[in-house]
Amino acid sequence: MKSECASQKKMTVRGLLRLREAGTRIVCLTAYDAVMARFAEEAGVDLVLVGDSLGMTQLGFSSTIPVTLEQSLMHTAAVARTVRRALVVGDMPFMTYHLTPEQTMSNAARYLQEAGADAVKIEGGRAFAPVVKRLVEAGVPVMGHIGLLPQRVKAEGGYFVTGKTPAAAARLLADALALQKAGAFAVVLECVKAEVAAAITAKLEIPTIGIGSGPGCSGEVQVLYDILGMSGEATPKHARVFGAAGAAVRRAFSAYRRAVVDGTFPGPEQSF
Repeated sequence: MKSECASQKKMTVRGLLRLREAGTRIVCLTAYDAVMARFAEEAGVDLVLVGDSLGMTQLGFSSTIPVTLEQSLMHTAAVARTVRRALVVGDMPFMTYHLTPEQTMSNAARYLQEAGADAVKIEGGRAFAPVVKRLVEAGVPVMGHIGLLPQRVKAEGGYFVTGKTPAAAARLLADALALQKAGAFAVVLECVKAEVAAAITAKLEIPTIGIGSGPGCSGEVQVLYDILGMSGEATPKHARVFGAAGAAVRRAFSAYRRAVVDGTFPGPEQSF
């Protein structure tokens, strides 16, 4: 089947801005390996995020915090080798952009030079605006991320919806504006109250990418396993199951086991 993006040019940060200006919603998915990256590419998504959520979806951790730089780079490279049209963003893990400016620059550069990513993403608002500014000035495109910050789950004591009070909403807007001023090409709004996310989007000149933040953002990102029905009881409220892939995989594995046990597989067609 011909992909939906076969005739389209490579997406860029300017291309995302043009989509926002045209009022066209930006479609983003996570991917962590070549197979899923190919499916995302064939579907015509605009942006593929190699999220540090790989710690939970791929590596079996209970949070994103244990993910290392080397692990993230390996998964980002697998995606970047596969994707041709979508913008590939590598999600910098916990404490890889918090230390010295030199270490941050070196870590971010590896995403572009070694992994082949088009940009990086970092979590945090005003406090990280200087980091964003330095990276952008050096030629590293940066996507910001505010609202619920998974890398701060231990400090925050859990995962919470943000922007519930006027003061909290004002802080989020200030964070978003600071990241925009620093040169971020887009900002992820995670689990922000829908009306607050819409208000922030209206104030910014760069795209907002929502996740659990309502329909008022410039675009949407979801974890691929959530929308494929492969997360089971862990599927978050903000996700919708668009395909029952999890059930199909379970049926296939069970059928395979039965065929091996009862001797019907492999048969003559699978033998040499």
